[in-house]
Amino acid sequence: ATPETAFEDAARLFNAALGGETAAVDKAADAFDALLKAEPANPLLLAYAGASQAMKARTTLLPWKKMTYAEDGLAQIDKALALLAPAHETALVRGVPLALETRYVAANTFLAVPGFMNRGARGAELLADVQAAPSFAGAPLGFRGQVLMRAAAQAQAEKRNDDARKLLETVVAANAPQSEAAKAQLKAMQ
Repeated sequence: ATPETAFEDAARLFNAALGGETAAVDKAADAFDALLKAEPANPLLLAYAGASQAMKARTTLLPWKKMTYAEDGLAQIDKALALLAPAHETALVRGVPLALETRYVAANTFLAVPGFMNRGARGAELLADVQAAPSFAGAPLGFRGQVLMRAAAQAQAEKRNDDARKLLETVVAANAPQSEAAKAQLKAMQ
């Protein structure tokens, strides 16, 4: 498989795991670990590997294993963010600037971990950074829709329903791949 195909396959597994498919969690983690071995300095691969590792915390009943998976995954994501350089702002992966997707993966993971891990504020900041980035408007519609849907979910969690509504309406108006889900959420908010 080419590196692009291997990345696509790993990303598909990751998205399945993110969607709740427990069997995909270990597969996604293994796939990103393998990709990372070939490119250890790639921040996007490191962020995905860390996010996959953190997701493993959901798949075990042992409390010490949960903490180990979560902490190891978050440490990888922190390292990925530290590795970001100006060149990553223009390097594209699937049409998305590498730095933008790295920050989004970090934000999404930080917002998903329990509050006692103290990552929520940093996750919200990164999510806002992604949306404010000059390159965001030129990113593929599917990526922009995904980011806006996550931002809407965060706004709802923070009881900022007007902001959530605006974000969801933006997804619908852009006719993003997530527009049907956005319409359903808007209807549920009424």
